[in-house]
Amino acid sequence: MLFGSSGIRRTYDDTFPLLGMRVGAAVSSIIGTGKSIVIGHDSRKTSPLLYESITAGCLANGVDVMRCSLIPTPTVAYAGRDHGASCMITASHNPEPDNGIKLFTPDGASFSHDAQEQIETFLNNEKHDSGSWDVQGSQYIIDAASSHMKKILESCPDIGDIPLVLDCGNGAGCTVSPALLSMAGAKLHTLNTQPSPHFARPSEPLEANLPYIPRIIQKTGAKAALIHDGDADRLMAFDDKGRYISGDQLLLLFAKHLGVKEVVTTYDASMVLEGEVSVRRTPVGDAHVSLELKRWGKLGGEPSGAWIFPEISFCPDGPHAACVLAEIASDTVLSEEIDTIPTYPILRESFHINRHLEIIQALGATDATDGIRFETEDGWCLIRASGTEAKIRITAEGKDIQTAKSLLTNGYERVRIAKQNIVHN
Repeated sequence: MLFGSSGIRRTYDDTFPLLGMRVGAAVSSIIGTGKSIVIGHDSRKTSPLLYESITAGCLANGVDVMRCSLIPTPTVAYAGRDHGASCMITASHNPEPDNGIKLFTPDGASFSHDAQEQIETFLNNEKHDSGSWDVQGSQYIIDAASSHMKKILESCPDIGDIPLVLDCGNGAGCTVSPALLSMAGAKLHTLNTQPSPHFARPSEPLEANLPYIPRIIQKTGAKAALIHDGDADRLMAFDDKGRYISGDQLLLLFAKHLGVKEVVTTYDASMVLEGEVSVRRTPVGDAHVSLELKRWGKLGGEPSGAWIFPEISFCPDGPHAACVLAEIASDTVLSEEIDTIPTYPILRESFHINRHLEIIQALGATDATDGIRFETEDGWCLIRASGTEAKIRITAEGKDIQTAKSLLTNGYERVRIAKQNIVHN
């Protein structure tokens, strides 16, 4: 499969620009000649080239291109509401050598599985006709950032002049979040807010990648630190004491602040959620969360930091989440709010391994990236293949740390046995 759990993503090579042009042609075949598409890109070195290749594929097949240039993924998705589709060139939180293509419907949701299969079928055909000279699309430059920021500020009109740390990781969030939070009144201490193809830190907003944040919070007296990944569809955070806030805690904070009782989340989210709100769970991946949110629920989220506010868009929105958390921090002492949220020990680990998809399928999973989840009376363990890298991810939660560790160990043992069986067969 060309598509993973979050669009197309892979290490850049000399075949990628041609693939981009062909994907542009394939998307054009879905939305139709004479329609339009919004296209943007992140700060990676290869993104401008892939941006032009996708644009070329669309123009050659009679689709108009609304050009956003360097802009966050949720901003591109929001701009697509008045067009046939939107497309973002990004590898999200992956390392700098990688890149990818994310495709969204006008409501901000990722392309469906059926649409992805249509694109793959199109790409597998050897002959690709493009339009004649008089059936070509046109290009227009649009200001996607202003409309996105205006919409967010309507729901978060004034967060006050509280001090905040903002780290955009040199990614696409640099073009929206600093201005957005400043417009909302925040006093910002910014880090890595200059777009660059060379990231000052690993792009994924994990606690291990952000060891300097607690010291900066202490030095500045910030009420929170807000952290983006490479395309700003994610938002993770630290509280006023310099403690990393887990994704499960953030989800409950958002639900409480917004008065939401119906939440869609993933199989790897904490079981503590069921004690606080009504929950529906999906396989890991924002596309699954968005699909379920269209049927039910008022808020969606993943522990990895993808937060979906369906009243604006079905695309995970890091800048919007940053404003909501800033609003919470302005109304309360964030660390005190965090301390009211019950927690169970939850362990998340991942590791590179060859034949990762086969291994998960050997464990009995129908879809390797959805994985397989087993439960006990006091906890659960999810084993799944990454949809973007040759990795297996294991998540385990227990009512005490010993149970969580035991479940994690059991997960590793299941992977070891499955790998051994594949090798021997």
